Amino acid sequence: MQIFTVGGAIRDELLGLPVKDRDYVVVGASPEEMLARGFRPVGKDFPVFLHPHSHEEYALARTERKTSHGYHGFAFHTTPAVTLAEDLARRDLTINAMARAADGSLIDPFHGLDDLGARVLRHVGPAFQEDPVRVLRLARFAARFPEFTVAPETVALMRSMVDKGELDHLVAERVWQELARGLMEDRPARMFEVLRDGGALARLLPEIERLYGVAQRADYHPEVDTGVHVMMVVDQAAQRGCVLPVRWAALLHDLGKGTTPDADLPRHPGHEARSVKLAGEVCARLKVPSDCRDLALLVARYHGDVHRGDELTAATMVRILENTDALRRPGRFEQLLEACACDFHGRLGWQEIPYRAPALFRQALTAVRSVDAASIAGGCHDRTQIAARLHEARVAAVKRALPMAAM
Repeated sequence: MQIFTVGGAIRDELLGLPVKDRDYVVVGASPEEMLARGFRPVGKDFPVFLHPHSHEEYALARTERKTSHGYHGFAFHTTPAVTLAEDLARRDLTINAMARAADGSLIDPFHGLDDLGARVLRHVGPAFQEDPVRVLRLARFAARFPEFTVAPETVALMRSMVDKGELDHLVAERVWQELARGLMEDRPARMFEVLRDGGALARLLPEIERLYGVAQRADYHPEVDTGVHVMMVVDQAAQRGCVLPVRWAALLHDLGKGTTPDADLPRHPGHEARSVKLAGEVCARLKVPSDCRDLALLVARYHGDVHRGDELTAATMVRILENTDALRRPGRFEQLLEACACDFHGRLGWQEIPYRAPALFRQALTAVRSVDAASIAGGCHDRTQIAARLHEARVAAVKRALPMAAM
């Protein structure tokens, strides 16, 4: 029985990065032997055990055979005869297919160390194409390590998988899981760039693919199309350390521009309403969590209005605060403002331009919250008029707080 540290821990150690989790492979052991040594079984599809003291995961070396389409279409084979090299051969990328023995020696049958030095993401072998999730994982690693390029043969293999329809068998939950993890990396735009290069973006997120080649409004930056702009916005959200709902909203906020009639370019009239519809369809298709879905719909609908904050009347500002439920959900409204800031600064040369709109809306919200709703309701004899009276009081409060919105 031999135990090896494998995978990401070796990769990150060689890159000089902090090692968060360690995975172990056990060669030459049976499930019965692991149990006899005090390990506790946790694996369902194949034998994985928790160490009796550290509680870290130890997996028996295994091989796998494709039996049907999709992520779950595999049969696993585990015996004491399975070698470390056979186990490493089933992994996705060469940089993830290295191991370290107990004596500290490096086992690198697929030259992952060379690819680390060359900053290349390369698939281990033809087994890569048997699992469509690996396309998403590859793109996610590109977002984590943006200085790495993808080997041309790996891009070609991705395109082959797309052409064969392998990605059509991905389940929505797994697609969302990988996209969410990639969005939380330092350069999430790289994930979508790699998916696009491999032909996978058009299959997984055609709404994003359609944005490429669509002109932006001329008063923003005519030299950048909408697809590039959206990627800049997503990276802005990452640079600001935004939470996942903000990053997801940044990705979907301009989907409607991909369906703008040619006659309406480059102004994109009405794109907000189209963006809401398309964002809702994407979120439903991928079974996106409600917090991410709800913020994405709000940002798609209201980002243009927020950008025009210093042009809006007090009545319009109050209506936006009411429609976005800002009084009851101030944290979510703050996320909306953060997504709008990412959109504003996600333009060539606009990173250092001051963006006043969030401060104006925060002042307006503070003014609205100062209105004594209970007092207004108590003094209103006609109960049907309470909402209108409350709205009027809120508008008056905003006018006092923001004289420029008094018109």
